[in-house]
Amino acid sequence: MSVWNYVVTAHKPTNVTHSCVGNFTSSQELNLIIAKCTRIEINLLTPQGLQPMLDVPIYGRIATLELFRPHGEAQDFLFIATERYKFCVLQWDAETSELITRAMGDVSDRIGRPTDNGQIGIIDPDCRLIGLHLYDGLFKVIPFDNKGQLKEAFNIRLEELQVLDIKFLHGCSKPTIVVLYQDNKDARHVKTYEVALKDKDFIEGPWSQNNLDNGADLLIPVPPPFCGVLIIGEETIVYCSANVFRAIPIRPSITKAYGRVDADGSRYLLGDHAGLLHLLVITHEKEKVTGLKIELLGETSIASTISYLDNAFVFIGSSYGDSQLVKLNLHPDAKGTYVEVLDRYVNLGPIVDFCVVDLERQGQGQVVTCSGAYKDGSLRIVRNGIGINEQASVELQGIKGMWSLRSLTDDPFDTFLVVSFISETRILAMNIEDELEETEIEGFCSQVQTLFCHCAVFNQLVQVTSSSVRLVSSTTRELRQEWNAPSGYSINVATANATQVLLATGGGHLVYLEIGDGTLTQAKHAQLECEISCLDINPIGENPNYSQLAAVGMWTDISVRIFSLPDLNLITKEPLGGEIIPRSVLLCSFEGIAYLLCALGDGHLLNFLLNLSTGGLKDRKKVSLGTQPITLRTFSSKNTTHVFAASDRPTVIYSSNKKLLYSNVNLKEVSHMCPFNSAAFPDSLAIAKEGELSIGTIDDIQKLHIRSIPLGEHARRICHQEQSRTFSICSMKNQSNAEESEMHFIRLLDDQTFEFISTYPLDTFEYGCSILSCSFSDDSNVYYCVGTAYVLPEENEPTKGRILVFIVEDGKLQLIAEKETKGAVYSLNAFNGKLLAAINQKIQLYKWMLRDDGTRELQSECGHHGHILALYVQTRGDFIVVGDLMKSISLLIYKHEEGAIEERARDYNANWMSAVEILDDDIYLGAENNFNLFTVRKNSEGATDEERGRLEVVGEYHLGEFVNRFRHGSLVMRLPDSDVGQIPTVIFGTVNGVIGVIASLPHEQYLFLEKLQSNLRKVIKGVGGLSHEQWRSFNNEKKTVDAKNFLDGDLIESFLDLSRSRMDEISKAMEISVEELCKRVEELTRLH
Repeated sequence: MSVWNYVVTAHKPTNVTHSCVGNFTSSQELNLIIAKCTRIEINLLTPQGLQPMLDVPIYGRIATLELFRPHGEAQDFLFIATERYKFCVLQWDAETSELITRAMGDVSDRIGRPTDNGQIGIIDPDCRLIGLHLYDGLFKVIPFDNKGQLKEAFNIRLEELQVLDIKFLHGCSKPTIVVLYQDNKDARHVKTYEVALKDKDFIEGPWSQNNLDNGADLLIPVPPPFCGVLIIGEETIVYCSANVFRAIPIRPSITKAYGRVDADGSRYLLGDHAGLLHLLVITHEKEKVTGLKIELLGETSIASTISYLDNAFVFIGSSYGDSQLVKLNLHPDAKGTYVEVLDRYVNLGPIVDFCVVDLERQGQGQVVTCSGAYKDGSLRIVRNGIGINEQASVELQGIKGMWSLRSLTDDPFDTFLVVSFISETRILAMNIEDELEETEIEGFCSQVQTLFCHCAVFNQLVQVTSSSVRLVSSTTRELRQEWNAPSGYSINVATANATQVLLATGGGHLVYLEIGDGTLTQAKHAQLECEISCLDINPIGENPNYSQLAAVGMWTDISVRIFSLPDLNLITKEPLGGEIIPRSVLLCSFEGIAYLLCALGDGHLLNFLLNLSTGGLKDRKKVSLGTQPITLRTFSSKNTTHVFAASDRPTVIYSSNKKLLYSNVNLKEVSHMCPFNSAAFPDSLAIAKEGELSIGTIDDIQKLHIRSIPLGEHARRICHQEQSRTFSICSMKNQSNAEESEMHFIRLLDDQTFEFISTYPLDTFEYGCSILSCSFSDDSNVYYCVGTAYVLPEENEPTKGRILVFIVEDGKLQLIAEKETKGAVYSLNAFNGKLLAAINQKIQLYKWMLRDDGTRELQSECGHHGHILALYVQTRGDFIVVGDLMKSISLLIYKHEEGAIEERARDYNANWMSAVEILDDDIYLGAENNFNLFTVRKNSEGATDEERGRLEVVGEYHLGEFVNRFRHGSLVMRLPDSDVGQIPTVIFGTVNGVIGVIASLPHEQYLFLEKLQSNLRKVIKGVGGLSHEQWRSFNNEKKTVDAKNFLDGDLIESFLDLSRSRMDEISKAMEISVEELCKRVEELTRLH
């Protein structure tokens, strides 16, 4: 039963909805604060660029984000209002680097019609009040008292019902608003009102302006000395104040965003719907405005927000493409643009459609999305884990260890790759043709297995074998010094850095040597009570060549110990518990924090925080990375150090926001890895896996890897065809100059290169609405079927469309058959060897018939009326699940005997659907336009027809995201051995660029996690005092009810980021150990 569902985000929202700049984290620091609908990110401006400081979820969809500074404060506060009428004021706490809530509240009214044009939230420049326009005909005021605290809110009636924009004017003795509105004859005007806080009413303001540009929809208040307001229209820009009126014509455009450049308000950046960036300049003499000038600077992503940072740096936030950090240059480049893009921030939004495919044929799903819109449209290939891009490989069996060596201590590149086998050691080096070939280092002993190698100071190399430690010159390659193990003892494990060697022989002897110029000195020897299993002396303190600490893993008592160097005093002894010995230990430092990593023989990894001065260990955490022994190695990528854990599930360990993260590497088993940074293969890794040695570069270190294919047009539907190794998309291109501005195409792409290989243009006004790859009964071919609609300007609803059937021949789309329909073909499904289409309000079934002349055609077999608009259809066996424009979900069945489709059951609630999916035979999942998810159950056992005819709502949840598509599939390799291997998952894509996973859990696991979620709600408080319970409650115009049978995976998985003391608190309430809790929550993170 798929009743109990776990909803989790695999890719966070990336659509930037708001941004603002100010001194938030301190009075000296400049911050860029970005809102991505349900998250806020706080960045610091540094000479190196934007540095992220905090990224937190907000329990609401952000409607307003404004910085303001109350009287007497040294830094800015942040005001946030949400779409569900909650607000909060946040302040930065520099000590904890967290947000403190200064004020919070609810500004909803019992009655009132929510505004059509979205909420408006504004703050008086002199901090006397906050103004909100939430409901038609009402202006809500939250006044400040003289200490900067918020007082009781009240409403003022506003005569203007169709408000387009409201702003506060600068430089007015009483707080004054300017309102841009449309009257009932569709003319647009501007009016001003003074807000009388004592009387709680409006007073007619100092001026008004009638009959503006019909497209005017944005007000920009101008700060002192000029004051007044700019009114941005589609064909004119007007500057208006009590005594000045200036206007200039502009090229027709719709301005979407603006950013003020100077504090005095004389220059503004304007971004339009085509992604063009203009500079608007107010010309003036003696603080009097004399005119306006506008100049085109260049092109950016289509901006939803523009924030001028400093020194000509500008942040362009986008909802339709990638956000950008740009620099405005004084002089244009060769192409005539002043805009230079310095950085891009990937945005998957809006995900209009996607498909799940396994392109690499590795059993791991990848999601290919139709992302962005208009000119910023693209395809994005999203996969979990880190890819290794192989550059070279050679067959080698039985590798036991690998190390890279440099020929000079100061050489930037590695020269040698030492590969060790059971009874020999081979040395590979790059030759002049950039090929790996075998070479010799004469001083090395090559007839035995090497235990460890390292570069040492004074241009020397160290080799440790079971009988000796050899010190070799890296220039002459001759032996300079050798330390032999005492007779009767052999060296079992060893490690070294540039100046130190630590080794262990049988009998628990620990020997410490120091390396000089041609000398190896035994500095200390210690006898331990049991055998030693692994060692590490990686220097992470002040000196990069010398470690003051040694980590030692032990057999028998199964512990890890920290010794001081050079005197080998035992500082810390940490028993690991259990029966499994430590196989690999590593001292490492991430983001300036020292850790000890300890890998066990059963694939578990422990990490501890390490105190470098005392050698103490604390905050032990345990994760499972696989089932085989792990070996740990550090490597660096983009100047940051990471750790590679080689095992049956190779993993990269890295740190982000001071948290350790684990990302799987897209390789099967890896036995050994070492960094190999040669001139021919910079920043590469050498990897030993089943019988081969390969050298490759590593992707960016992050959990999800995203590859972008810019299209320059808007892809709206996508489908993959395994047999022809192609994708097909329905796309739309905007011609900027032609009379007919939109063109629609069906395009065919190669599924490896993503190049267009064939295009079929649709007719004028014809849109591609649906696409499917399928085959028909009695026909072995596989076809692409496309459903279209003729969208004519004079029609409310399309009355005509087509179904086109294509075959891919020699990489070309060949049209085989077409069928005209009496409406838009919103959905196509393969159905028992036939084609099921949703056409306007009707479900229609077509057979694939052979004509006498050998050609084929679609022939209508039967249909079902009774929908408002059948937009989304899924099928399973003979069952058809329909998502309607406004009548929720209904269930139809196809009857073979009668050749008819009948309605079996329906949900009688009024939900405006945005996507549906079948979870199992009885449970259907829906998403609707108030950002909710719900599940309904088919009631086959009902006693009466009435009960059987009702789809019962069993689960409800507020996702806070608009879902465009569900698809069955998984983003991760499904390993049958893991607990989550058998859990069915559905992936969804949303307007904000979220990729999420819905996993159907067994009941006992659901109950356990439900208890954990309710305990986490008590410990983790929402930013701004917003309630998690209220946020996740199902909410539409008619009702608000608590979430049921859905769990918030993002909240549950945030357990892993809690401090140890908070984990203990939850572990007590759950009556289960912290280790067990971590293990169970970590298993869930493997779902995405």
